Amino acid sequence: MSTGGRRPFPDLLAVFAHPDDESLAAGGVLARHAAAGARTAVVTATWAPDTPRAAELAEALRVLGAGPPRMLGYADSRVPPSAPDRPRLLDAPLDETVRELVAHLRAFRPRIVLTHDAYGGPTGHEDHVHTHRVALLAVQAAGLERLYPDAGAPWRPDALYLATHPHSAVRSWSGLLAPTGKRMYTVPDDHVTAAVDVSPWLDRKVAAILAHRTEVERGAAPGLIAALPDRERALLLGTEWYTRLGLAPTPPGGTDADPELWS
Repeated sequence: MSTGGRRPFPDLLAVFAHPDDESLAAGGVLARHAAAGARTAVVTATWAPDTPRAAELAEALRVLGAGPPRMLGYADSRVPPSAPDRPRLLDAPLDETVRELVAHLRAFRPRIVLTHDAYGGPTGHEDHVHTHRVALLAVQAAGLERLYPDAGAPWRPDALYLATHPHSAVRSWSGLLAPTGKRMYTVPDDHVTAAVDVSPWLDRKVAAILAHRTEVERGAAPGLIAALPDRERALLLGTEWYTRLGLAPTPPGGTDADPELWS
């Protein structure tokens, strides 16, 4: 995030389960970093590159300034035709999936990595939860030269940020989410280490969400957002919340090496 003019915005790689997760969970931060001149990119764990949803992902990333899609190409756990020649993400060998993500981390060399929280975000989707676990393993492994030596030169990001939602936010949304009829998985407010006002980039975030036309048409989260008035969209999407996990070595004195990357 912004550092008060002291240094550039850090390069950022986001790792999410499905096309549209990047826009819903972190579209504002991705747009903000790209607008500030940082390199940004997204790795998507599921869906094959030759599907309509991959084309929609490419359009969303263009809107956010996050480069071309980087797709692991596994099948969505609930939509086997999403990658008919590949296993479901949940069924793929863990070591294989971690190695693929390590290769992306070492190739892009981000200072910050974003991914789902341990719940997999408010929906608790099993692919989100698994992607969280893969990302945790991969960011640790990427900096160790004897792990996956064929996946590129070692690289250790400074921090991993988990996209999350505090209890208080969901309470404030009141009836906005009632049409989903779903249980919401949220964290105590004091688990949030960065609450980012992304309202200046809200137009880009909404445009990226709506680029996922398949999900709009079937009434998934992008469809819910498409039906909302601008004021309610701003309430639902104008802030993004993250929990920071430091990855850099702790210097003498016991503080994080760079605790204000997102201040």
